[in-house]
Amino acid sequence: MPGGPEKNPASAGVLSPEPVDVDALFARLQDEIRWGGDREGRVAWRGQAERMWPVSAERPIVRRPGPRGLVAYAVKKALRPFLRWYVEPLAAEQRAYNDALLKLVDDLSERADRTAAGEQEARRSLAELQERLVRVERRPAGAGPMPAQTVAAQPAAAAFPDYFAYEARMRGSTESVRAKQQVYVDDFRDRAPVLDIGCGRGELLRLLREAGVEASGVDADADMVAYARGDGLDVEQADALAYLASLAEGSLGGIFAGQVVEHLPAPTLLRLLELAAQKLRPGGLFVAETINPLSPLALRSYFADLTHAQPLVPDTLALLAQQAGFREVETRFLNEPAEKLAIPDDPTIAANVRKLNDILFAPLDYAVLART
Repeated sequence: MPGGPEKNPASAGVLSPEPVDVDALFARLQDEIRWGGDREGRVAWRGQAERMWPVSAERPIVRRPGPRGLVAYAVKKALRPFLRWYVEPLAAEQRAYNDALLKLVDDLSERADRTAAGEQEARRSLAELQERLVRVERRPAGAGPMPAQTVAAQPAAAAFPDYFAYEARMRGSTESVRAKQQVYVDDFRDRAPVLDIGCGRGELLRLLREAGVEASGVDADADMVAYARGDGLDVEQADALAYLASLAEGSLGGIFAGQVVEHLPAPTLLRLLELAAQKLRPGGLFVAETINPLSPLALRSYFADLTHAQPLVPDTLALLAQQAGFREVETRFLNEPAEKLAIPDDPTIAANVRKLNDILFAPLDYAVLART
């Protein structure tokens, strides 16, 4: 009964599969399943098991140099027909064993992927539930009237009865949003005071507070405001355009609108850009981050939100900012997908694959940075 890829003494010179520690392989795969593991490691183990599969008695006989090599070659060639009847059944059994091992590796690898995906989903659901519970705790209590759920001027803002829960599910946890918005801290470091329009749960405001930058926020959703205020942030519930219009000209050093402009109808968007240019002092910075419609993967996020008004191509938003009065406009692409098609060795095919990667796996978001 075959117990592993060991070389049979009777088939010396005929069989020489690479030795593999089957027990170590099985233990490694079990550990991968238990902890999620890394897929590259499992693929490497699978490749090693696949290399040991094609065991055969028809392995070419290699002739070594010198007289001894010539004699050994002649002996092996003469003995091979007599040994084949004995070796080939063993090779067939070894192939069957190796085939079963490969199937086991594939099955365990699939289980590991499912386990890792399940654990990731469980962690995401737990984080979402915790944020929603915190939201309920931070809602204003008392006998006074509850604030309107949303004060946004556009009717689409009321499409979701619980937009906070939607954003917690679709956009991600506050920690994941903070990680993505960390890039803006240096942009606003010397541009206080900063106004975060549509500040949501206050991720950027917390980052700016930690960096010692004076900042405040405004959001139309009552739950978003309550959540951010619970962290001690300076946030008001108000419509963005009405709030901006109430500020003195040149009173701000920076304005941030993260995942906001795609929610605004064209006339409202144009007015927002004009007001932003007016309220910023000379040298001020306006940053508008939005979904990149040039990315097929990002379009899923765009169409998943019923409050979106239209996708904005980077060139379009940059042109609108220039027409609104901004002196200098820059486009920054953000959040490239982690996985892309592997680049093959063939240079012609590789060039085409790179072009395909540029199209299919374009950055998910972009930001227009406009300066006065």
